[in-house]
Amino acid sequence: MAYQKNEQYDEQVTVDLATAYTQTLQLLGEDPHREGLVKTPERVAKAMQYLTQGYQQDAEKILNSAKFHEDVSEMVIVKDIELYSLCEHHMLPFVGKAHVAYIPNGYITGLSKIARVVDVFARRLQVQERLTSQVLEAIDHALKPLGVAVVVEASHFCMMMRGVSKQNSVTTTSAFSGEFRNETTRSEFLRLISANLH
Repeated sequence: MAYQKNEQYDEQVTVDLATAYTQTLQLLGEDPHREGLVKTPERVAKAMQYLTQGYQQDAEKILNSAKFHEDVSEMVIVKDIELYSLCEHHMLPFVGKAHVAYIPNGYITGLSKIARVVDVFARRLQVQERLTSQVLEAIDHALKPLGVAVVVEASHFCMMMRGVSKQNSVTTTSAFSGEFRNETTRSEFLRLISANLH
C-alpha cells in the first residue's frame, strides 16, 4: 500500500499561493520548471498555510474546552514549551521556548491547553513582544486567574542569517499580570523556570 498523507489545505489558497511562489522563483532568477523545483511552489504554499494556521484558531476556546473548577490557588507553571514562529518583518523563523504560569482563581485548564495557546499565537506572522502579550491576555480572559506570567526566549533568523549576522543572540520578552506584578511572586516564578528540577 502506498504512503498517503492526511493533510487538509484550502485548495484555492494553495493554488493562489503556488502561483505567487512560481513568480517569486522566476524573479529570483530560478527556473520553476526544473526537476528540483517543479513541486516547490505547491509545497511552500502548503507549508505557509501550516505555519500560519493560528489565524484560524481561537485560544480562549481552546482553554475553555478543558476548564475545570478547582479550589486551588498555587502557582501552575508549564515551562520549556517549544516555540516556532515567523517574524512578520522578513518572514524568517524565530525559534525558542515559552514559560507560562498562572495562579488559579477557582478554575484550572488542561496543561496541554497552555502549550496549544502558545502555538495559536506562534503560528502567525509575529513579533516576539506581541506574541508574549497575546499568550498572557488569552489566559487572563479565559480563566480570570489571580495572575499570569509569560517569558519567551527565542533566536531570530533575521538576525542570524542576514543583517548583523549574530548567531548566538537570544531575545527574552516577558509579560506579567495580577499577583505576578508582586516582586516576591514574580521572583519565585523566575527562579522556578531557571531551575533544573527534572
